[in-house]
Amino acid sequence: MLAVVGVCAAASAGLGFPRRGAWSIRGGMDGIARTIEADRARAELAELLRRAAGRDQSALQALYERTSAKLFGICLRVLGSESEAQDALQEVYVTVWNKASRFDAGRASAMTWLSVLARNKAIDCLRARRSPAESLEAADSVPDGGLSALDVLEQAQDATRLEHCLNELEERARTMIRCAFFEGATYPELASRENVPLPTMKSWIRRGLMRLRGCLEQ
Repeated sequence: MLAVVGVCAAASAGLGFPRRGAWSIRGGMDGIARTIEADRARAELAELLRRAAGRDQSALQALYERTSAKLFGICLRVLGSESEAQDALQEVYVTVWNKASRFDAGRASAMTWLSVLARNKAIDCLRARRSPAESLEAADSVPDGGLSALDVLEQAQDATRLEHCLNELEERARTMIRCAFFEGATYPELASRENVPLPTMKSWIRRGLMRLRGCLEQ
């Protein structure tokens, strides 16, 4: 009641309030502004990669400042060790420095390309950590590399095509692939989250990647 009185009193005092339509228009404009800002950020990252491919050290430094926090998080999720994640992250940017020319903005966004690169580098570090004497159960915690997400990604003609093919997958496979390859979740984490055996999770993701590749090849 007090809230109503307050609004009515303000109205009688000549204070204006935006109508519902005005709020809707404002919300729509905010959404457009956020989209434009996101597109600008993606374009800037792509440009930094292009400059890094030309051996521009300042571009690599700017790229590190903008992306290292997210990529470190991906490495940390896979490795579970801050020191090892830092080492993997350093290797990621060494790879970027040497292979930035392989990035194609028409196939994927810069952040997607970097995220997949970080995850693959972290998996390499995780595999290198394993000794031959470790059990098969321990080895199962290393994600399956039989069908690389980077291989699938490089088959995409453009980012729109990749998104379309991801949306063609059933929801479970699409979600697991996004979590595993773009967010850095490990197979054991996903299996625990979904309360299924590890081999089942690996099978879900492997089949999803096969369907994704099939869609991209059409």
